[in-house]
Amino acid sequence: MQRRHMLTLAAAGAAATAGGAYLSLRHGNADAAAGPAKLPPLERLSEPAQSFWRASFDTLDQKAYPAAALRGRPLLLNFWATWCAPCVKELPEINQFHDEFSPKGWQVLGLAVDAPTPVKGFLAKLPLKFPVALAGLTGTDLSKQLGNAKGGLPFTVAFNAQGELVWKKLGATHLDELRAMVSSAKA
Repeated sequence: MQRRHMLTLAAAGAAATAGGAYLSLRHGNADAAAGPAKLPPLERLSEPAQSFWRASFDTLDQKAYPAAALRGRPLLLNFWATWCAPCVKELPEINQFHDEFSPKGWQVLGLAVDAPTPVKGFLAKLPLKFPVALAGLTGTDLSKQLGNAKGGLPFTVAFNAQGELVWKKLGATHLDELRAMVSSAKA
């Protein structure tokens, strides 16, 4: 009796999966039915992209946050610091970007080029909906590898779903500018 129940559940699951794939294809979303995209090996990406995807950062609770865990979906990466006025000014717009584009597959990661205590205090006053990790002073080196020749803040880059660097900006970003970046990244 128990075996027949298990077989019935398995058949129902298979039918539901097939039905979902059919509906996805019928509505023109072949990518969703095909499953996750195959990512190119890191060696095929540019040197700057490789340096980021191989990096690991600390979370505010001192746990490792490997960048590789973010591969497979587009990513907006923002280097900032609590003492940087333009950084603080742009964070609400990056938060809005997260709200608007995370349902469309985008991820956002804030890398604080700062110490844990000021970042925790800052986030207590201005909570952000996207994850924040600590890059410390090595964050400046990483941002330079990603194209920030001056090492200034804020610095924002975007990666496509394949992990390729597709956009970068030194200085404060604005929501309209980020929306335009997403539109041009699709083209």
